[in-house]
Amino acid sequence: MPDLELDQVAKRYGDTVALAGVSFDVRAGELFGFVGSNGAGKTTAMRIALGVLAADSGEVRFGGEPITARMRTRIGYMPEERGLYPKMKVLDQLVYLAELHGLSTSEAHRSAENWISRLGLGERRLDEVQKLSLGNQQRVQLAAALVHDPAVLVLDEPFSGLDPIAVDVMSAVLKEKAASGVPVVFSSHQLDLVERLCDRIGIIRSGRMVATGSVDELTANAASRLVVRAPGAEPGWAVDLDGVRVLSDEPGKTVLELEPGTDDQPVLNAALATGPVHEFHHERPSLTELFRTTVSGGDR
Repeated sequence: MPDLELDQVAKRYGDTVALAGVSFDVRAGELFGFVGSNGAGKTTAMRIALGVLAADSGEVRFGGEPITARMRTRIGYMPEERGLYPKMKVLDQLVYLAELHGLSTSEAHRSAENWISRLGLGERRLDEVQKLSLGNQQRVQLAAALVHDPAVLVLDEPFSGLDPIAVDVMSAVLKEKAASGVPVVFSSHQLDLVERLCDRIGIIRSGRMVATGSVDELTANAASRLVVRAPGAEPGWAVDLDGVRVLSDEPGKTVLELEPGTDDQPVLNAALATGPVHEFHHERPSLTELFRTTVSGGDR
């Protein structure tokens, strides 16, 4: 499968800059997490990739070629807001959408029934969408994105409103599609889920990409967090150490932040001077912590 690329995509609404030269790629067989605060530009970027919005400048490519209207029929899109016909039955709706993407009636029925079964909607297949719970509507929305066997998946907040079981089902489906070679990009505010699922992550702030890479790559240059368990240590034992900031200092446990390049041996020596040290290890910042640091400049 080819890659999906956004290259210097820009969009303005009057004086408001929605996107300012946004560039990133979603590789074949990759789960790419697209994260940012509300209003950062995620949905705008996705809609431009789909051709729903026109960019002021820049280009969207698939397989190295500019995306055409025909290529867009190969994209599976799941919008954050519900995009379904509320009074239409689940099965009828999925068959109709599959046929719109070029499947024959028999192919559309087979695919619709397959995804209805895979997503646990068998008992609701003949129900109107408006009679389903929000979680089941979300499952139908995912089925609608998958029913035509897309070459690319673009999902805007696909996990919103789902219970843990539905999250597991959807996660398994997305991983399966990526494993088959499909580029999968999704936005989400559930950063623990993004960290667990995604191969790479892109962080957008005020219409600009501020970080792209795996969590390991993005945290490689971050300040190191050090956990020290020294039962005999008095509060404040690490306050005067160079290049060290005390994040928490509880009886017997201290969490420190070391500036990049700071040697941890003086910290260990200072801890040992208080008595036995039962734990001394570095912790990688979580994606949530990285996100807070990266977007601290705020969004429009």
